Formats: sequence, structure tokens, C-alpha cells
Amino acid sequence: MRRAIYPGSFDPVTNGHLDIIERGCKLFDEIIIAILVHPDKQPLFTVNERREILEEVLPEIKSRDCALRVDSFQGLLIKYAVEQQADAIVRGIRAISDYEYELQMTLMNRRQEPRIETVFMMAAEAYSYVSSRLVKEVYDLGGTIEGLVPPSVEERMREKFRKG
Repeated sequence: MRRAIYPGSFDPVTNGHLDIIERGCKLFDEIIIAILVHPDKQPLFTVNERREILEEVLPEIKSRDCALRVDSFQGLLIKYAVEQQADAIVRGIRAISDYEYELQMTLMNRRQEPRIETVFMMAAEAYSYVSSRLVKEVYDLGGTIEGLVPPSVEERMREKFRKG
């Protein structure tokens, strides 16, 4: 069985994330969508809310025989990947700037654990500029995010921003 970790903040999950997961299912038997817990950052959604959202939208993905599991972790990704007996880490790349950062992380991860590979997947053209940070910023300033996040995510964001 080929197991991969797809780490991220997923705050919120975007259609770009879902595209990477769906395409990753062509390569792996199982993908663990691993929510990074940042103790220093104040997220829009709690870890439990992000888990709920992911579990709500993942059934819409054409995953073939690929098992999808949502989890969370703190600390070093490579340690988590070893604990999960992963073969690979999946990373989405939108631009050259992403590649430069991800290359550094990959080389450090390889130094820590050479057995685990990193697979870079280019973002689909439609999502090549989309990030969770940008989605939150645009939404907060009154812009539209339709088509960039699943409808249920947009609804949850509407509720969060209404309360805040």
C-alpha cells in the first residue's frame, strides 16, 4: 500500500486543495490529509472545525480506491510522516516562490528521513493563485470567493465573519 501525507493549514480548505487530493489519489492508495496545528497562529477555524469541514467535502472527491483520512499534527512533519508509515509527502506548487520554499523543506526532510519522498504537484491553472490566506482576506474585504472554495465552506465563512 502506498500511503501519502498531504499537510496544510486547510484554514479554510480550498478547491485547489481538493484538486490536489483528487489527483493524488491517482498515485496513492491512501492519503492522510494532515491539518497542521500552529500553536502560535490564530486560525479562522479551529482544528475540529477544519476536520469537520474536510470530512464533509471529501466524499465529493473522485477517489477511486484511494482511502482518504483526516488527521492533525503538531511539530515536525517528517516525524509525523514516519509515525504514520507514509511513503511520501504531497505538496502543491502554485508558483516559483512555492517551489523555492518547498525545495528547502524537502531537502531538510530528506536529510531527516531519506526513506520518505516528496511529490510536488502543480496547481491546476484555475487555482494557481488561490491560497487559504488570500481567500480569507478577499472574503473579509467583501470580495467573492465563489468557485474557489466548496459552497459549504463559503457558508461557514459567512457565519464566522458575521459573528466576528
